[in-house]
Amino acid sequence: MRALSLPFLLFLSLLASPAVALPLHTECVAPAKPGGGFDLTCQLLKQTLLVSGAVPSEMQVRYMPGGIGAVAYDRAVTQRWSDPGVFIAFSTGSLLNLVQGKFGPHGTSDVRWLATLGTEYGVVAVRKDSRLTSLPALVQRLRENAGGAVFGAGGTVGSQDWIKASLLVRAAGRDHRTMRFISFEGGGQAISALRGGHVDVFCGDAGEAMSALAAGDIRLLAVLAPRRQQGVLAQVPTAREQGVDLIWPTVRGIYMGPGVSDKDHDEWSRLLSRVMETPAYQRAARAAGLEPMKLEGQQLRNWIQGEAQRMRDLALSLHLAVR
Repeated sequence: MRALSLPFLLFLSLLASPAVALPLHTECVAPAKPGGGFDLTCQLLKQTLLVSGAVPSEMQVRYMPGGIGAVAYDRAVTQRWSDPGVFIAFSTGSLLNLVQGKFGPHGTSDVRWLATLGTEYGVVAVRKDSRLTSLPALVQRLRENAGGAVFGAGGTVGSQDWIKASLLVRAAGRDHRTMRFISFEGGGQAISALRGGHVDVFCGDAGEAMSALAAGDIRLLAVLAPRRQQGVLAQVPTAREQGVDLIWPTVRGIYMGPGVSDKDHDEWSRLLSRVMETPAYQRAARAAGLEPMKLEGQQLRNWIQGEAQRMRDLALSLHLAVR
């Protein structure tokens, strides 16, 4: 009989009795194409559970692009997904799409929110050889001509990345409705377009940009955080430092289908709560460009409702239709 691994033994010590019965197979649905923020969320969940020994086999990641999360959300609700081993990634942008009716007739109470895994901040990026060398330079170009730079990002009009670009155009004193914006099915595609010279500016999130930044293909003009970040982003100035009062946090987490039982949902909630208190999880989150953020249970449900209202108010201020 093979000896239990050290990570698995460590994990067992975290569990309170009685022991929980975990699914033999687990899957995380990333509702976009590979390489974006949803993929990042699933990879972090996969790594966290694998290192902790919380699952008996490696978690599978399934990509389900369509409407930046709309297809996955609709299937989970209408088909009443009940598999206790299936998780679906969500972000702040998912709530923004929900309040605009982009997820169809569904609301925030139609799925089982499980946990947040971390938060990251928006970034403004250009190609490494771009003539735009700072955020003030970009704002000046937009001030001269709102269509003077082509933005590319994951999501359509009304998405959180579209809103970041809109707020930059507004900061330049121009009407955001006159900007040039190309939408992609996820941040991975948008960064590929930036690399290829098809767009001038990428407005996305830090985690989405990490690989391209490490490869030296892009340059970050600003991070949309209240203060300088640690690690690889330590040398990147905030937008506020450069005279643009723009902060955009993106919270990333997971939910389950509405058919999942209270017992299964609550067992996963307790397990993840304990795993996310470990140094291994915190290291994994920061390596992915996220700051650990632990919300589950009623605290998470309260946050979902409050954040949805904040997104609704912001959408209205940008002349977007809401439900």
